[in-house]
Amino acid sequence: MKTLRDAKIGETVTVVKLHGEGAIKRRIMDMGITKGVSIYVRRVAPLGDPIEVTVRGYQLSLRKADAAMIETI
Repeated sequence: MKTLRDAKIGETVTVVKLHGEGAIKRRIMDMGITKGVSIYVRRVAPLGDPIEVTVRGYQLSLRKADAAMIETI
């Protein structure tokens, strides 16, 4: 299983499934990350947290823990 956390800088991935339960999953979906959406990895902080991505035309920063819940291809 590949997650958004494993994606490299400059890579575009597609969301396959969101893991997590309740409020955490809802928060990720509220940010525009849903099944089938493309995500472009713009930057990763020096220590790996946070990850800056472009999703649906806007920039978004995600924690490593949240990125690990997003399964991609």
